[in-house]
Amino acid sequence: MNSASPVSSYPASSTSASSVVVPSASRSATDKFESRPRFETTVVTEIEQSVVTAPPCVRDTVNVWNVPFDRLDMWQSVDAIDRLIAARTPQYVITANLNYCMLHHQSQQLQQITHRAALVLADGQPIVARSKLTDRPLPERVAGSELIVHLCGRAAQRGHRVYFLGGEAGVAEKASKRLKAMYPGLQIAGCESPPFRKLTAEEQAAQDARIRDAGTDLLFVAFGQPKGEQWIAEHAARIGVPVSIQLGASFDFLAGTAKRAPKIFQSVGMEWAYRMLSDPKRLVPRYMSNIGYLCSALTTDWKNTVKSWGMTA
Repeated sequence: MNSASPVSSYPASSTSASSVVVPSASRSATDKFESRPRFETTVVTEIEQSVVTAPPCVRDTVNVWNVPFDRLDMWQSVDAIDRLIAARTPQYVITANLNYCMLHHQSQQLQQITHRAALVLADGQPIVARSKLTDRPLPERVAGSELIVHLCGRAAQRGHRVYFLGGEAGVAEKASKRLKAMYPGLQIAGCESPPFRKLTAEEQAAQDARIRDAGTDLLFVAFGQPKGEQWIAEHAARIGVPVSIQLGASFDFLAGTAKRAPKIFQSVGMEWAYRMLSDPKRLVPRYMSNIGYLCSALTTDWKNTVKSWGMTA
């Protein structure tokens, strides 16, 4: 987990509450995620922010294994989610890794959920690498475990209220306390670790009410894949939260119940191997399935390329 700057030094964009931040289309090669956060923005003033009924942005996507990924870096993703919150229309965001791509390939329901998302962010180095073979490459991996930290930094700055839902008992609360320590101005709307079963109609109605009545602006969900994506797709409109986002193991990383891979593993795209070895009983079957899917997807890519040359693979 990267350390976060204190909230007092968190970079501010030059917008007012009635403005929309549009990230610059270009960045210098030295403006990397590891450097101090910078926001290059253009201010577009809305005539009447309250009339916005759709995400106030035009999506720039690239298809990787039939998943439409938004071509955004980390800071552009933070800006885009900030705009979705400002629009006040219930939307959801998906952070998709290789496992998600595999599940997406297998499930028509998940494909529909993906295409209804306001944003689909690439949380996997294989996805970014595959995009480099197109004329519309992804700028970088947007790791959910890092995105949650920067979204909370922006939330503290904007006064957005954040709700944590999911994880083992007590994990959501520990994660929220860690982020509160990083950003003292962060407003925690609530923390909840529901049972690992489908809630009754009465329990679900009570949960919806708690989230809605807390004035939640940003809902973090940690239910795992694809349960988390299915949950937010089903509930986002009903609970009325401007942005819901499934973030996988991010709560565990923040709470200290799981560890992120060392930087060397992350830099060479081998974080999955570190995680697999840290919890082999649970993760070896999953990652073996992912590797099988990746080999199949790359084989299909090669066959399609050869076919485009007028040859038979």
